[in-house]
Amino acid sequence: MNNATRPAFLAAYEAALSDHVVECAGSRVASIRTGFTAAVRRSGIGLVRIHDLRHPAAVTMLSMGMLLEKVSQVLGHSNTTVTFSTYARYLPRHMQDAVDVLDFATLKRGA
Repeated sequence: MNNATRPAFLAAYEAALSDHVVECAGSRVASIRTGFTAAVRRSGIGLVRIHDLRHPAAVTMLSMGMLLEKVSQVLGHSNTTVTFSTYARYLPRHMQDAVDVLDFATLKRGA
């Protein structure tokens, strides 16, 4: 949980109308997936599944330089191979040494 999420959860907890972890107007929410699907339908943004939120989260973490091992743990992958094979192209420095070889400005003529 990040520092912005914790206060939101604490505020929701303090405003809760019941003892349920997830509630709506004091009633227990039986399925977060159902609520999410209904919210997506009302938004009109098209087909979005809860699982689809993992991709932008992983891409954001990796593109900001977060270690692959940490991203893998956040996503709950059993090992980093799964994370790497799915998201390696979003690592900002992953292939930098390969493209640096192509820096023609620094190559000597005739070499």
